[in-house]
Amino acid sequence: MTDSKYFTTNKKGEIFELKAELNNEKKEKRKEAVKKVIAAMTVGKDVSSLFPDVVNCMQTDNLELKKLVYLYLMNYAKSQPDMAIMAVNSFVKDCEDPNPLIRALAVRTMGCIRVDKITEYLCEPLRKCLKDEDPYVRKTAAVCVAKLHDINAQMVEDQGFLDSLRDLIADSNPMVVANAVAALSEISESHPNSNLLDLNPQNINKLLTALNECTEWGQIFILDCLSNYNPKDEREAQSICERVTPRLSHANSAVVLSAVKVLMKFLELLPKDSDYYGTLLKKLSPPLVTLLSGEPEVQYVALRNINLIVQKRPEILKQEIKVFFVKYNDPIYVKLEKLDIMIRLASQANIAQVLAELKEYATEVDVDFVRKAVRAIGRCAIKVEQSAERCVSTLLDLIQTKVNYVVQEAIVVIRDIFRKYPNKYESIIATLCENLDSLDEPDARAAMIWIVGEYAERIDNADELLESFLEGFHDESTQVQLTLLTAIVKLFLKKPSETQELVQQVLSLATQDSDNPDLRDRGYIYWRLLSTDPVTAKEVVLSEKPLISEETDLIEPTLLDELICHIGSLASVYHKPPNAFVEGSHGIHQHSADQFAIMKQYFSVLQVWLPATKAKGLEIAGTFSRRQGHMYMDMTFINKALQHMTDFAIQFNKNSFGVIPTTPLPIHTPLMPNQSIDISLPLSTIGPVMKMDPLNNLQVAVKNIIDVFYFSCLIPLNIFFVEDGKMERQVFLVTWKDIPNENELQYQIKECHLNADTVSGKLQNNNIFTIAKRNVEGQDMLYQSLKLTNGIWILAELRIQPGNPNYTVTNPFFSTDIVFAAHIARSE
Repeated sequence: MTDSKYFTTNKKGEIFELKAELNNEKKEKRKEAVKKVIAAMTVGKDVSSLFPDVVNCMQTDNLELKKLVYLYLMNYAKSQPDMAIMAVNSFVKDCEDPNPLIRALAVRTMGCIRVDKITEYLCEPLRKCLKDEDPYVRKTAAVCVAKLHDINAQMVEDQGFLDSLRDLIADSNPMVVANAVAALSEISESHPNSNLLDLNPQNINKLLTALNECTEWGQIFILDCLSNYNPKDEREAQSICERVTPRLSHANSAVVLSAVKVLMKFLELLPKDSDYYGTLLKKLSPPLVTLLSGEPEVQYVALRNINLIVQKRPEILKQEIKVFFVKYNDPIYVKLEKLDIMIRLASQANIAQVLAELKEYATEVDVDFVRKAVRAIGRCAIKVEQSAERCVSTLLDLIQTKVNYVVQEAIVVIRDIFRKYPNKYESIIATLCENLDSLDEPDARAAMIWIVGEYAERIDNADELLESFLEGFHDESTQVQLTLLTAIVKLFLKKPSETQELVQQVLSLATQDSDNPDLRDRGYIYWRLLSTDPVTAKEVVLSEKPLISEETDLIEPTLLDELICHIGSLASVYHKPPNAFVEGSHGIHQHSADQFAIMKQYFSVLQVWLPATKAKGLEIAGTFSRRQGHMYMDMTFINKALQHMTDFAIQFNKNSFGVIPTTPLPIHTPLMPNQSIDISLPLSTIGPVMKMDPLNNLQVAVKNIIDVFYFSCLIPLNIFFVEDGKMERQVFLVTWKDIPNENELQYQIKECHLNADTVSGKLQNNNIFTIAKRNVEGQDMLYQSLKLTNGIWILAELRIQPGNPNYTVTNPFFSTDIVFAAHIARSE
């Protein structure tokens, strides 16, 4: 019979029965009882009251029973720290058991029980296990040192465990070496300026020796460590590369990417004219190509890493462009990534193949992919000058298809080609003008207006064309309005006698009838320039424009070097450094072995506020943030409908804090099917106030061309805590004394395993300031203040008893009228 029977009981009084079974004299009965306890714990039942009875079952030779008891201890020791000490003697005894599996199990479990009172008893058993005769025990003990360091770093240093870990790098067993490296690497993250790993030629040689024999995950730890080493000369770099290269043929893609990371770094140290440099480049290509034969998800991760590698060293894959040609059954995320890499590898030698592929892609059914393909043709023209004429011809062929979104994307691309190659392809302007009436997307309309304004002297009816856009000036997006204003001013400067009335009309619309400050400012600047100094106006508006760069989307070189150091990690998938998306990330070593700057950032997960099923295909997910003293509503709008969406607007109902948006929704282009857009909406608290339930509830209405949709969301209360909420110490003392004792509210914060200094730091990051701190009978007492956006101050006393995960908070109030302040403090 399977273990599923332990999950099927529905008895009442179950805890009492389990207690009796745990104290049964028969070993089998006790084992069955512990299994039932673990099953209950797994499904979320509270069986912490059985703690002493389960601990009594530790005294057994049965390995299976001991594992179950240890599993229970790891789960409940945090909530029962005083009772967990009862198990210490058994742990110490098990650490000297003849069976190495039990010794390793004991030290592993002690490392997982994050209770300060137990850690001091762990030191001696851990010291013995680090020098144990069995490698399985030693490798387990090495990881335990890292866990213990996370609980009590000072004790680990004082007890000399870091030196013991460094000694294990010379261990005869490769898995022990790998675990020692992993532990030291993790510890070094909290000591960014220390050289814990002490990487020198002797240690590097030991790591390379262990690399051939340890497991695949051990190899990853060692390779990551090697990537932080700076060889003393070219010869040493080549020697390391030769010993790492065999890892490129490993079956595990993570090992391959870690090996690529090491080789990419050490390539910097090899002379480019050496034979070995060319050989190494050739060896890097096949494993990267092989990664593209995996599942789509693996392909995507590989492609994101390859994108970085191609930007750094395109010569590695310059002969492999065909593997990046899109397959009909590739998911869209793989298609788009392949497309990007294909353009990066495009050159005069392969441009004919690339253009033929892109023209084929432009006839696909996936609108988003087609747009990217058309855009890619333009990028090819800009990147490979010899191909520009062929690219323009291809774009004209696509325009002749009269497919609306293809035509519009082609016009946007042709504008960029005109910027790159002025006075070369203007003969096609007439063809573009034929499609003027079909343009309904802001990007395309703006591009066409720019072309008409820029080449007005070559277009006979330029004034008529621009006047047609002017008829619906106020309905256009800001982007189109700004472009139209500039285009008409250009036209006036080129044909002043014919267009005086037109320029006056547009200047009047921009300055008098518009409420957009950018548009008004540009209108006033043009008006004053034209009225005071037409010659200067001509020099400014019709000045020679700089050519657009070949690759405008390349990652900035220093960031690229940093991301190359993170190949095989999430940073290489996001194309962002770790400190941009991981709280408290320290990064890793750069090229020069300097540590990346430590930046602690907070990352909020987006919640779906408006599901597509309730909004006719529009989905809105979002969160709130406070940055540089300002509040923001960060949202992602996703169009899951079959039609495009425009004319977005947002409005808030009256709320407890008077929250209103300070700008309209910054969505200036149509949201096409299957597209999404990220926006950050600035907020203020100067709107009308009405008490909501709960207080932080916000009711929102969003309008688009389809309908008006309503949803509500909760604003995290720390968003309302302002930066100047630190009350003067004397004012705090006087205020606290003036509040009657009966105006106090007391409650508990449960399951918080942090010391007073850490708590104080975390609260200050959220604008809750510690005014004073004192210790009374072993209990830390923090006195704090915060100020809300509506000017209300909240004072608090936080009591922290070391070892007790439950904190006590006391809030005094001037009067019972400020009840909502208590709710805010309680929520935090």
